[in-house]
Amino acid sequence: MSANNEALIEFVRGWGFPGLADALAAADASEALTPLGMFMDADWVVKSVMLGLIVASVLAWAVWAGKLVQIAVASSRLGRDYQRLAGHGRLGADLARSGAVARMQCAAEAEVAASDGMAAEGIKARTAADLSRIEAGAARAMQSGIMVIGSIGSTAPFIGLFGTVWGIMNAFVGISESGSTNLAVVAPGIAEALMATAIGLIAAIPAVLFYNHLTRVIGGYRARLADAVSLVERTLSRDLDRAAAPKPAEIVALAAE
Repeated sequence: MSANNEALIEFVRGWGFPGLADALAAADASEALTPLGMFMDADWVVKSVMLGLIVASVLAWAVWAGKLVQIAVASSRLGRDYQRLAGHGRLGADLARSGAVARMQCAAEAEVAASDGMAAEGIKARTAADLSRIEAGAARAMQSGIMVIGSIGSTAPFIGLFGTVWGIMNAFVGISESGSTNLAVVAPGIAEALMATAIGLIAAIPAVLFYNHLTRVIGGYRARLADAVSLVERTLSRDLDRAAAPKPAEIVALAAE
């Protein structure tokens, strides 16, 4: 067992994975061309490439699952608050404090309070600017992290290809030093090198699918955000028109005159 393999096995065991450490030790001692055996026999550069791609693949799956949960929670809150505000018919509905619709409603109410006595058109314009800022911020919060998946999907094949090229170079160096072109001598080194490309594709293909899926899901969430902005603007406009409309007593007084 080489010093690098021994250090790797002890590292895995120290992180609380004794079963995996035993499997790596057994693969290192075996001469079979199994995936673990080829990994343990690979050069340290190729091995580092494989480990990095495995970590990147796990990260892509974790980010995808986490973003799905985040978007599902935000979409549920957005839909619920939308219905509450639409049913209430005016600003001041009881909404979730951390929701995007609640922030939009607070911005509209704050602008109305700060612009007391001013023209309604100016209030609407300033509120629209605030709502656009809130909408953009909520969309950015959903998009954060998906660029990691996109980067993994676009770079993993090339990283795996680098590991393959490096491994094949080492295989040819070994052939030159041994002076033998026997397939039994050549095959293990080339197989170890090609395994890096295989892991790169295993990491890249799901990452690309995850990125496209999240892009579509976030696009739907952004459309619902735009609907919420329109609802808040309509509600604000209705409240302003209601406040400016003559009161019944004023209508009676004008009629008496």
